[in-house]
Amino acid sequence: MCCSGEMPKYRSHKVVHALKIKEMGEPLPSGDCMFLPEDKGFDWIFLPAAYMRKHDPEVGGYYVVYEDGYTSWSPAEAFEAGYTRID
Repeated sequence: MCCSGEMPKYRSHKVVHALKIKEMGEPLPSGDCMFLPEDKGFDWIFLPAAYMRKHDPEVGGYYVVYEDGYTSWSPAEAFEAGYTRID
């Protein structure tokens, strides 16, 4: 390891859009997939193969969209520890 001591700490101040994943559909031959959010009022949401390969989302985690449009996935524990719902 190149560093000595504890690394600096950071606190998130980002505002994101997110949906908790209730159910994952079966992957398509193309690698694309769909997920059903826990939040009411949302239908199945499409996830392209590139997203699936990069993030490997799981039920219970969060599909996250940042202000610049970047999409990600976060495990529930990490997401819920760092974000509070503001509607």
